[in-house]
Amino acid sequence: MRIILAQLFLLLMPLCAFADDIEGMIVDEKQSPIAGAYIIHLQSDHHAHSNEFGSFFLKDINVGDTLQVLHLGYETAYFVVEQTSKRVVISMTESVFNLDEVVIGQNIKQVNIIASIDILTSSTKSSQEILRKVPGLIIGQHAGGGKAEQIFLRGFDIDHGTDINITVDGMPVNMVSHAHGQGYSDMHFIIPETLEEMDFGKGPYYADKGNFGTAGYVQFKTKDKLEESQIGLEFGRFNTMRAMGMLKILDTDKHNLYAAAEYVATDGPVESSQNFFRNNIMVKYSADINARNKISVLASHFTSTWDASGQIPQRAVDQGLITRFGAIDDTEGGETNRTNVMVSFDRAIDQNTFIKNRVYYNLYDFELYSNFTFFLDDPVNADQIRQKEKRQIFGIESVWNKAAYFDNTNALFQVGIGMRSDDINDNELSRSKNRRETLENIQLGQVDEQNMYAFASAEFDVGRWLFQPGVRLDYFKFNYVNDLDTLFNRQSQTKAVASPKFNIIYNMNESVQLFLKSGIGFHSNDARVVLQQTANDILPRAFGADIGTLLKPTKRLVVNAGLWYLFLEQEFVYVGDAGIVEPSGKSRRLGVDFGLRYQLNDWLFLSGDVNYAYARSVDEPEGADFIPLAPILTSTGGLFFKHKNMQANIQYRYVQDRPANEDDSITAIGYFITDVTAQYDFKQLSLGFAIENLFNSDWNETQFATESRLRNETESVEEIHFTPGIPFFIKGMVKYRF
Repeated sequence: MRIILAQLFLLLMPLCAFADDIEGMIVDEKQSPIAGAYIIHLQSDHHAHSNEFGSFFLKDINVGDTLQVLHLGYETAYFVVEQTSKRVVISMTESVFNLDEVVIGQNIKQVNIIASIDILTSSTKSSQEILRKVPGLIIGQHAGGGKAEQIFLRGFDIDHGTDINITVDGMPVNMVSHAHGQGYSDMHFIIPETLEEMDFGKGPYYADKGNFGTAGYVQFKTKDKLEESQIGLEFGRFNTMRAMGMLKILDTDKHNLYAAAEYVATDGPVESSQNFFRNNIMVKYSADINARNKISVLASHFTSTWDASGQIPQRAVDQGLITRFGAIDDTEGGETNRTNVMVSFDRAIDQNTFIKNRVYYNLYDFELYSNFTFFLDDPVNADQIRQKEKRQIFGIESVWNKAAYFDNTNALFQVGIGMRSDDINDNELSRSKNRRETLENIQLGQVDEQNMYAFASAEFDVGRWLFQPGVRLDYFKFNYVNDLDTLFNRQSQTKAVASPKFNIIYNMNESVQLFLKSGIGFHSNDARVVLQQTANDILPRAFGADIGTLLKPTKRLVVNAGLWYLFLEQEFVYVGDAGIVEPSGKSRRLGVDFGLRYQLNDWLFLSGDVNYAYARSVDEPEGADFIPLAPILTSTGGLFFKHKNMQANIQYRYVQDRPANEDDSITAIGYFITDVTAQYDFKQLSLGFAIENLFNSDWNETQFATESRLRNETESVEEIHFTPGIPFFIKGMVKYRF
């Protein structure tokens, strides 16, 4: 009997063995870590995501169990566990785009899978067009191509960045207390081909995003290494040309170094040439010092000069004084440059803990000449203004990340601290003449502004629920010395603000996710405005909430939909004649976002987004409470084709008519524009073309309700002033890889 019981015990022992924990790493074919891979334990409901080092951890694993690993752009990998005592390494193979690989997993940022899909299925023609990857975000250029684009999102005329937080590799793009306007965000220092990832989020719901993150944030990551070197040339209408090169200098298992450069020039479609050119150069070194330490060093320099025809009044075109591409004052324009140096150091403390550190330095110059009102204030010399500054930015940030595992709960913790210091010299607003003569200094001074911050957030994964509380603390100090004062007088002000966040996700299954986001954010005022206001006006807050869903009703269809609300304690309004951003009153916005991504077959992909926003000033009477230029209905979409060596896409963007002033008596006319790109790849050579405004529509890229006076007028007139959108434009492209 004892022998029989012993034999039975030996037979049943494998079935009764205690489950164990397993540690692992997800890598690509070159053994580089893959972050954000989704690991599913097929014998249970447990899952995990790989971290920045490709590491993951799973509980209750038995020998013989199977792990399924998914990541967009890679073939699904299956791994059978042979032993749990040893750290496993799972390799993934790159594949063509396939929506079958998308899993609506438990992560507060899974909606950003939309960004990953769009990066893989559409091309980017220029650095400013990168922002159009964000659903519902519209941009417009109105100063000869060299000035930062005007941005519209969620019922905001964000101007150049007052309500959107933009970073590249964690380095801020927004400029505080800028000579041209608060939050000014010039992205032209980015070479599009160097970008690897884009992440975005709408609303003030993210603890690691601080100043200007009210309507949302956009962050970009550049490549750590190149797969191959390449050179490219582009030639198009209006004497447009672009030369680009990316050179792989060092490529080993542990060390990577590459350089990239770009030259762009164009006369533009206007009658008075833009004489625009831009130079970009970037060098990046990345190294895996060992399994637990990574370092990267980035250095770049950008310079640009241009002339501009400015915003022209509609009446001048209607009267035949000029054409749509003419100018009242063609002496507008400017020049700018930016130098960036950044060092990042990431260290894994253990398999569940890592720290990301970065330190950066920016050197920046800016000079802009504008004339918004022509002869309104000075009928002799005209109303040209100059805005100018020299700036140094120094910043440092350290973020600690920790994964923890409890009985029925998985948790992720993040704690960060940082500091940013802006030293701005000769921050100037002057009246000028013909870009040569200074008629009067309106503002001239030195700005010294510091922002110290700390944030903490957590994710608690409890069954089908995910809870994410967070809080952010920001402290600002503003200093200003007015050089127009006869006596030295340093003005100073400080202010601190706390920004709590709380997000909830419910996963009904792997194909249906519901979410509720809530939080408080803020945008800072210009230092010069701060020192003229009470303390309550320094860091006006934004209160927001989103409720929505992310669905995958079929294997190749992803749908997102949501309702949102946002209340601002203080709106910002751009004042053209003064050339600054000044505070206004409270505002309220609510809206609907809807988008879909559908793969019709292995080679044809469809995308579409529709965004509606209702925006009103709170303190104004009904009928006079419209927010000028706030977009109401926007839509973007397109078809993407890729088969063997051929790829092409056709994309549209639509903006509905919208009020241009507070009582809606002046209308900014909407537009519908269609663009096309196509490319054929040989072994090492690629040939292609890009068409903007395929149907040659007359459209206004930017519009403002402005009071102005022409030289022959005795009275001023308020009406639409606009910059014309580009007419039919085609360029050819050739690229060689080696």
